[in-house]
Amino acid sequence: MTGLLCIVVFFIASSWTDAAPPTSPSIVLIVADDLGYNDLGCLGGQIISPNLDRLAVEGIRLTNFYVAWSACTPSRGALLTGRYPQRNGISDMIRNEAPDYGHRYTAAQYAATFERIGGMDVRESTLANYLSDAGYRCGIYGKWDLGSLRRFLPTSRGFDDFYGFVNTGIDYYTHERYGVPSMFRNESPTVDDRGTYCTDLFLREALRFLDQQPSDQPYFLYLPFNAPHNSSSLDPKIRSTIQAPERFKAMYPEVAPTYRTTDRYRYGNPATVVTTEARRRDYAAAVTCMDDAIGQVISRIESRGQLDQTIVIFLSDNGGGGGSDNTPLRGKKSTMWEGGVRVPCLVRWPDGKLKPGQVNDQLLTSLEILPSLCSAADAEVPADVTLDGFDWWDTLRGDTESPRKSMFWKRQDRRGARVDDWKWVDMPDKDQSGLYRITDDIGESNDLSQQYPDVLADIQAKYRQWESEMQDAPPRGPFRDF
Repeated sequence: MTGLLCIVVFFIASSWTDAAPPTSPSIVLIVADDLGYNDLGCLGGQIISPNLDRLAVEGIRLTNFYVAWSACTPSRGALLTGRYPQRNGISDMIRNEAPDYGHRYTAAQYAATFERIGGMDVRESTLANYLSDAGYRCGIYGKWDLGSLRRFLPTSRGFDDFYGFVNTGIDYYTHERYGVPSMFRNESPTVDDRGTYCTDLFLREALRFLDQQPSDQPYFLYLPFNAPHNSSSLDPKIRSTIQAPERFKAMYPEVAPTYRTTDRYRYGNPATVVTTEARRRDYAAAVTCMDDAIGQVISRIESRGQLDQTIVIFLSDNGGGGGSDNTPLRGKKSTMWEGGVRVPCLVRWPDGKLKPGQVNDQLLTSLEILPSLCSAADAEVPADVTLDGFDWWDTLRGDTESPRKSMFWKRQDRRGARVDDWKWVDMPDKDQSGLYRITDDIGESNDLSQQYPDVLADIQAKYRQWESEMQDAPPRGPFRDF
């Protein structure tokens, strides 16, 4: 038996080294959830993130990088389709609001809610569809957030393997979303791993995917963590913070007291919640735990001798939420301020002639990621599919300026636009608006709308033109009326 085991181990090890390497680069796309703009050690922050710092040193750090929406679902839909949320149909969140008021659904109630039945239009194609057609093996481990019915799940959208949760947030240990189980393996709900911290589970599955990968086939590993998103629990002690393992909390200064009682808790009073200091400590610990998982993934690829051939991209899905540090940006997640839509992004690909240790301040967005990865993978996007981004590799190499001159955002009545050096924000529900020369005023502190009315009028005209283009695009569900 021992001899047979040795033969099997030798065969597996040899299969990584004897087979010809793939001609196309493998791809690792890592997404953090609600990470602050200033929440990496390489930026001088206080969070311990040696593995992400390594990516910054060995790759390129993008400092003028935007996502397509200021919160989870539409941002992720745009990332995976290369299309504005208003074009691909996921122009708002797929979530239930009743838990915001403390309601816990029964299974029968939940089955008929929008969070359960909503999803990205089946006519949309994802990055995994294009890469799969080009011969890639595709796996996703973490937060999906684009629908939980079988026709919406990753295995129906080009992915070969899926383990993760299907909604916008969960309890990190029970894997429930406000009491509703949310973890899936491929097309089936599962509670097998209940009680295990979910970052550890996503790491486990990512390493399994890599270990099972034939060495002569390129792969696409999509690793969308839920860290450091707030914990989705009805218990105020949990809901008011970000859960993290004790060993990572112990890496930060002790906090006392941890909890406080409040009569101003939005979900019911009185309530016991974490202190501001404890929340920041927990947030930092969750980021460090995620960083540790990323380091293990990178090390596993490196041990195969394939790291430099592999494209590694890291970004946050939107601006930082509670517990984060968005300085020097104004605002946070869900707003049209820079703190809602401008996020950290790191790119490493030595074999793609990306020089290490570079800082790129060109205007770039998450809409560029799909066309760029398809270009690198020689994956074809049908001619009748309109993409809203472009191939960014020449810009990252420093050979050309970014062709992007504008970016637009819309969330219900909230609007925002970046045009050249200018940024326009309009949030009537907050009674906030203004025009800012963003290249000189990254903190959006000096409203220039009175001094430059012609600039404001021009940006607003471009915004209306973009709105018209989105309205004229072939309609997609679930929010459009058609």
